[in-house]
Amino acid sequence: MKRAIYPGSFDPLTFGHLDIIERSAKMVDELNVAVLRNNAKNPLFSVEERVSMIKELTAQMPNVTVSTFDGLTADYARQIQATIIVRGLRAVTDFEYELQIAQTNHVVNPQVDTIFLTTNLKYSYLSSTIVKEVASYGGDISKFVPEAVVQRVYDKFNISR
Repeated sequence: MKRAIYPGSFDPLTFGHLDIIERSAKMVDELNVAVLRNNAKNPLFSVEERVSMIKELTAQMPNVTVSTFDGLTADYARQIQATIIVRGLRAVTDFEYELQIAQTNHVVNPQVDTIFLTTNLKYSYLSSTIVKEVASYGGDISKFVPEAVVQRVYDKFNISR
C-alpha cells in the first residue's frame, strides 16, 4: 500500500493546496493531510478549525484522511507508516528550500521519500500569507480559497461581505 503524507500549516487551505491534495490522492492508496501544530507561529485559524475545513473540502475523496502533528515530519511519517512525503512547488526558490528539507527527512527516516508536484500555473503565485493579507484589507479572496473558506477568513478579520 502506498501511503503518503502532505504536511503543512494550511492557514487557510487555498486552491493551490487543494490542487496538490487532489492530484497526489490519485497517485497513492492513502493520503494523509497532516496539519502542523506549530507553537512558534500565530495562526489565523486554530488547528481544529483547519482540520475541520480540510475534512469538509476533501469529504468526497475516500482515500484522504486529515490529522494533526507536531515535531518532525519524518518522524510523523514513520508513526503513520507513510513512505512518501508530498510537497508542492511554486517556484525555483521553493525547490531549493524543499530539497534541503527532503534530504534531511530522508536522513531522519530512510524509509521516506519526497515527491514534488509543481503547482498548477494558475496558482503559482498563491500562498496562505497572500490570502490573509488581501483579506485583512477587505479584498476579494474568492479566487484564492474555496467558497467554504471565504467567509471564515473574513470573519477572523471581522469583515462582513
